[in-house]
Amino acid sequence: MSRIGKLPISIPAGVEITVKGNLVTVKGPKGELTQEVNPAVEVKIEDNEVVVNRKAEDKQARAYHGLYRSLVENMIVGVSQGYKKELELVGVGYRATNQGNLLELSLGFTHAIYMQLPPEVTVEAKTERNKNPLITIESCDKQLLGQICAKIRSFRKPEPYKGKGVKFVGEEIRRKSGKTAAATGSK
Repeated sequence: MSRIGKLPISIPAGVEITVKGNLVTVKGPKGELTQEVNPAVEVKIEDNEVVVNRKAEDKQARAYHGLYRSLVENMIVGVSQGYKKELELVGVGYRATNQGNLLELSLGFTHAIYMQLPPEVTVEAKTERNKNPLITIESCDKQLLGQICAKIRSFRKPEPYKGKGVKFVGEEIRRKSGKTAAATGSK
């Protein structure tokens, strides 16, 4: 049995879950999410808990069992608590500003990068004196949040020599020594 798939998910107060056929809908204070479930997996609501069972024992059904249990749990956490990620811009002259859901990034290119974010996502860009600019992104959809953060990070990935670029707060960048360290060690 799948170790993750067999665990029941408790439903917190204020969250409403409906299952119609293969469609699971979760409503909560932060929003509403829907997920289509593969027919090899069955989702049931039993005494304030969500239980995911599989109908077959083949390898693919076992994989779907854990996957859809995790997806349903992420939906429940998203609509009750929400998800939040912070990105940090490291580099001289790197700036970020937002007007509503329009994010403007200056990352050392000749032009500014404008990114229109979906309405399910809230963004806040903060710039404090003598600190790197921070972009805080919040959403109830974990997958959408990760996808947007990856897209913003892809504009200027952190490079290993000086560490300049867009990185997650708390992310460790593996640094390289560069040419001078190699040249002095070879003599």
